[in-house]
Amino acid sequence: MSGERSLLHSLERIGILSHWIEVSLPYVDAVTSYLTLVVGLLTWRELSLGKLRLFLQSAALVALAIAVAGVAFFLRTGVSNELMPYNNFLATCTSAVLVAIVAVPKLAHKFLATPDSKLLLVGTLFFATQALYTNVLGSLGHTAPAMWGTLGFAILLFSLGWVALQMVFANERRLLSIENELVIAREIQTSILPSGGPETKNLHITAAYHPMTAVAGDFYDFISVDQNLVGVLVADVSGHGVPAALIAAMMKMAVQSIVPCAHSPGDVLQALNRMLSGQPRDQFVTAAYLFIDTQNYKARYSAAGHPPLLLSRAGTLQRIESNGLVFGITPQPHYPVRDIPICPGDRLLLYTDGVIEPENAEGEPFGDSKLEHVVLGAHMRPPSELIDRLLTEIRSWQPASLAHKDDITLIVIDVT
Repeated sequence: MSGERSLLHSLERIGILSHWIEVSLPYVDAVTSYLTLVVGLLTWRELSLGKLRLFLQSAALVALAIAVAGVAFFLRTGVSNELMPYNNFLATCTSAVLVAIVAVPKLAHKFLATPDSKLLLVGTLFFATQALYTNVLGSLGHTAPAMWGTLGFAILLFSLGWVALQMVFANERRLLSIENELVIAREIQTSILPSGGPETKNLHITAAYHPMTAVAGDFYDFISVDQNLVGVLVADVSGHGVPAALIAAMMKMAVQSIVPCAHSPGDVLQALNRMLSGQPRDQFVTAAYLFIDTQNYKARYSAAGHPPLLLSRAGTLQRIESNGLVFGITPQPHYPVRDIPICPGDRLLLYTDGVIEPENAEGEPFGDSKLEHVVLGAHMRPPSELIDRLLTEIRSWQPASLAHKDDITLIVIDVT
């Protein structure tokens, strides 16, 4: 703003401004004279912390009030500097506070967000010195050379620019460090998921895991009791990113302790709920657990606020629901259990709500009906083809401009 004002006056002196710009020059002068302090205070606010940030914000509001009143007075009377003494007084007070804070290392460390304040101290002191010199001369009826004001302002801007670059580079280094840590976190999270399906007679199990972010809140695991007995657990932590991933990691640790009760879905879910009872209250976990006995061709199923189990059999599809409360609501919830007879040729599908929640451009979710249509259409196809087809349908349903909002986990179980 200060440079634009100086440029217009320079162009005016050499006579190359258009008439309407010359006419508007006094108005530009009045506005920039008052508002430069507002912008300057807001700039310093971005470099400040704690109470200094609040002080500068309050000072900026006072400066804005003075600017509005000063410009309004100019529009009514034609006098542009009537309230400028108040503006200068506020500038002097805030400058004194800033100089004191920048000059004292302890205060600078406490109230400034800058990595290094040495150059900022030089620029601030130089600018404050020339401003004081100019104001003293002005009060004595003398005028300081214009070059001093321009030079002082240029040095201040250079120091602010240098500090801004330091902050940018520091943030880039911090972001790079976070990215590296997220890569490691994703590798760790991937390592806690099963590397393949369990070795179980008369079953073919295929899993697909597609996180929305570097680390995710979805989780699945298999509990192999013997070659005929296996438990399949799917869980979905509310939210995304690192907090959800940490709770998912807790699930992995909890699974190790529920092996003795793997045959009882209700007991499994109650045990997991107890172990996760200390999680944050704003993050909940839904889960589904299916225990399959391939020797006797039967299964048992229970869930905690999770989408239903799908059973595809001979061209028909059944939705099997047996839900209790999500984890973290009460310490001793009841989880009802469904007994399910199975036979060769059956296909069971467990999934998280990231499959059915994606919306199209009209805000309509992918939904259960489209999921069931895809599952029935691929009943005779291999599990991997079903998963590919389903993911393709979800991607085509959701516009490319809309980012996917939830993680996707699918487990397809074929009874052979």
